[in-house]
Amino acid sequence: MKTILLLLLSVNVAFCQELPVGIFQSHVDVGQPKDQGDITLDDNQLYSLTGGGYNIWFGKDEFHFAYKKIKGDFMLTANFELIGVIPDPHSKIGWMARTSLEDNATHVSAVAHADGLTVMQWRKLKGAFMRDPEDEIRYPKKNPQIIQLERVGNKFSMYVAQVGEPLQLVGSQTTDEFPDEIFVGLFACSHKEGATINAKIWNVRIDKPVPDNYNPDAEGFLGSRLEILDVFNGKRTIIHESTSRFEAPNWMPDGKRLLFNERGSLYKILVEGGAPEKLNTGEANRNNNDHGISFDGKMLAISHHRDGLPGGGSSIYVLPLEGGTPTLVTDKTPSYWHGWNPNGKEVLYVAMRDGKKYDIYKKSIKNGPEVRLTNLKGHIDGPEFSPDGKYIYYNGSQTGTMQLWRMKPDGTNPEQLTFDEYNNWFPHISPDGKWIAFISFPIQIDPDSHPANKKVMLRIMSVSGIGAPRAIAHLYGGQGTINVPSWSPNSKMIAFVSNSERK
Repeated sequence: MKTILLLLLSVNVAFCQELPVGIFQSHVDVGQPKDQGDITLDDNQLYSLTGGGYNIWFGKDEFHFAYKKIKGDFMLTANFELIGVIPDPHSKIGWMARTSLEDNATHVSAVAHADGLTVMQWRKLKGAFMRDPEDEIRYPKKNPQIIQLERVGNKFSMYVAQVGEPLQLVGSQTTDEFPDEIFVGLFACSHKEGATINAKIWNVRIDKPVPDNYNPDAEGFLGSRLEILDVFNGKRTIIHESTSRFEAPNWMPDGKRLLFNERGSLYKILVEGGAPEKLNTGEANRNNNDHGISFDGKMLAISHHRDGLPGGGSSIYVLPLEGGTPTLVTDKTPSYWHGWNPNGKEVLYVAMRDGKKYDIYKKSIKNGPEVRLTNLKGHIDGPEFSPDGKYIYYNGSQTGTMQLWRMKPDGTNPEQLTFDEYNNWFPHISPDGKWIAFISFPIQIDPDSHPANKKVMLRIMSVSGIGAPRAIAHLYGGQGTINVPSWSPNSKMIAFVSNSERK
């Protein structure tokens, strides 16, 4: 009878009533620690996690776990910070992937310790002793950091970054002991009986990536999240989600609404979220993700596809910002809008003419002549005027990788701005003229391509060129994330779209 009772105690956690919190289906004390843990979520999408437990080590574990059952590949990312009194240098927090809620289950953990040790740890077999780490990184004690745990097939990998840094690989483990569906989530362990540890965790994302050969036309587009990011503290807020694909938010001049495209139409939404409101664009009902608002806040430029024309027929139109009948600007196709002249009289765009490569053009919205501004090797994209009208910023691959550039408004004096291994796209200048926000694709991506469904960074750099670019968000996205200007009018926030497999 005693044996049966102990067995029931060791597994009873699996039968507890579910206690959903935020994106997690439940949370529970694993291994029956003496001190009960908890997790809460506030209105700012900040999780507060408390956990006790002797350790996550040897042949069994004690800790608090906020979890979600998930199938297949995943990418778990969040910012972590220990707060309050730390009961032990080896108190720990992080992400965990676990085969069950039993205290001796097989698992992989991406761990940050109170003493700065950041490491990947694992138990390869149920009931086996934990394995020593294959690699580790030490950070200053209690520093907030970004931790990511990724699964691709039977391979688990841990990445970590300090705020402002790119993610770097800590370690990987390949194992066949994990079924397709497992428990993943946040954990906290005090590493000391009779005590608890507290942490705050934000920018919590559970992403379901897709294979490189994924075909959205055949298999459907991924779901979308509309996010607002404070570029100076890195705090992200999700304001709208959909199982279909939407893209490319613009921040409207009143600072209270955003504009984005979905299924050929444009929609407005409050920055607090709510139901999107369709914008009247007349007969232009095949709009892509290249749209934006004039500097004076009165006009909207869109890129609408006309049938039977070269390159899919993308053509640029303008209309009043609050909606109305669009006026055709570019008769030649394909033409993709990217910027307004601050004078409100011209638009900038990339276009392909005579079946050749894309270059940057400008044209008056009053049917003036089309003016070609670049004739450079490589791919050119994303032209955008600075608010003072002195420069046009763009991205180009003429040096071999995609980097940020700027030139004079007449196309002269091209000047390279970034010089790193990433492929950098779509420079967006803050309304105060001080900052450049842009998206960085991994080095494995074709420099001339900006695909969807990739691990990407949003970064920021000074317009002055002083200092290195700083990472402000790590996400799953790419095409449609930040193709067009999306700064808030006060130059403190940007809006963007991230993606994950549909729920």
